[in-house]
Amino acid sequence: MNNQDKRIVIIGAGLGGLSAAIALASEGFDVELVEKNAKVGGKLNILYKDGFTFDLGPSILTMPHIFEALFTRAGKKMSDYVEIQAVEPHWRNFFEDGTTIDLMSEPEAMRRELDKLGPEVAAEFARFLAYSKKLCTETEAGYFAKGLDSFWDLISFYGPLRSLLGFDVFRSMDQGVRRFISNPKLVDILNYFIKYVGSSPYDAPALMNLLPHIQFEYGLWYVKGGMYGLAQALERLALELGVRIRLNAEVAEITREGSRATGIRLKDGEVLPSDLVVSNMEVIPAMKQLLNSSEAALNKVRRFEPSCSGLVLHLGVDRIYPQLAHHNFFYSDKPREHFDAVFHRNKLSDDPTVYLVAPCKTDPAQAPAGCEIIKVLPHIPHLDTGNPLSAEDYRAFRERVLVKLERMGLSDLRRHIVTEEYWTPHEIQARYFSNQGSIYGVVADRWKNLGFKAPQRSSELKNLYFVGGSVNPGGGMPMVTLSGQLVRDKILSDLGQG
Repeated sequence: MNNQDKRIVIIGAGLGGLSAAIALASEGFDVELVEKNAKVGGKLNILYKDGFTFDLGPSILTMPHIFEALFTRAGKKMSDYVEIQAVEPHWRNFFEDGTTIDLMSEPEAMRRELDKLGPEVAAEFARFLAYSKKLCTETEAGYFAKGLDSFWDLISFYGPLRSLLGFDVFRSMDQGVRRFISNPKLVDILNYFIKYVGSSPYDAPALMNLLPHIQFEYGLWYVKGGMYGLAQALERLALELGVRIRLNAEVAEITREGSRATGIRLKDGEVLPSDLVVSNMEVIPAMKQLLNSSEAALNKVRRFEPSCSGLVLHLGVDRIYPQLAHHNFFYSDKPREHFDAVFHRNKLSDDPTVYLVAPCKTDPAQAPAGCEIIKVLPHIPHLDTGNPLSAEDYRAFRERVLVKLERMGLSDLRRHIVTEEYWTPHEIQARYFSNQGSIYGVVADRWKNLGFKAPQRSSELKNLYFVGGSVNPGGGMPMVTLSGQLVRDKILSDLGQG
């Protein structure tokens, strides 16, 4: 059977699903992509409200070469579909004592920023970046390139000694940072790179310290006209390659015979038969809702617990805050207590670290003249049915976050809000079927899962595969996009073509 005779149905048009559709269509497969929402993109979404254009999901683009690879393999140029521009500074860091530090791409500018923290800090940072680069180089060689799915895959590829030493497996991310960095503010900055995967630096493996090198090596980018332009570019490429995209089509079941998937059944009863199924729906929700998996099967994936969620505030304000950069962090004075509240006590932090995006610094057209967008995303616990947070809890936390921002320099922020979009984990779960309102897929925790996510191959059905943030290589736009390319490689290998 030729590839064009093999029909593949993909559930979900997030970046993982779009990437898989493009990658498989490029190999000649007959691909249909089914999405329950009205637009492609998954969490990469957009909202027009009261003259403001809100990017609802990811705000930072890194590793553009991963996206470029989809276009190149299809014989296209990414620049013909979407334009990206570098963001400088990468982000601005605000501390309670009034200190501000910018992360800069140019080494000499970065050194001048670090000199604000003390005479030895730049040298410590240089040593840390060398360590970060080593972690990244090791990871790119196997975990990214080969799609390794477990610690045993790691041992098999790298060998025991290289695996243990090359990935600094005996330390947490925080301990890895503190090997090199003595200044507490810089420790906070480097620890908070964990935001890319929605985990805690005190629980995540030291391997996560590859994230700073990725950012400084590959840059930090914005999609001209808004981040959703990337989803639109991938949709256009998919359609050009012959992918059929169904919107407003919710999947009710993955149909099966024995140990094989036979297709999907939609909520309206229509059955779409297929030779292979790829799910961009997260692994555990898909097993529960689409496969009706047994407790024994679910127990095999329990360690892949959800990442944190977030309280998402999209604010349109009728003034400009000149002290903001495009990306900003307002740090907690008690970071360990903040992370403990989110990841261990299922509490809303008394003093959260707050990520704030002001996209009009790069793209003023996103808001009316004299106005700007303030997107606020503090990390909060995912939904917990045993210890639920109330609507009043979330509202009180919103107030606490805005008061903190006002105290740290955004004067009268609440008075200047003219429009708002407000999401709790309940909205995130309902819109994207994410596991307990998780934003980033699976938590990276060295004690629970060594930082690994669920495997891309289903443990139940031989011809069912998964993409997205809940499977390896993990959360964040580049990694979920890479997952779509890696699933192509696994399918070709399983069909004897790899």
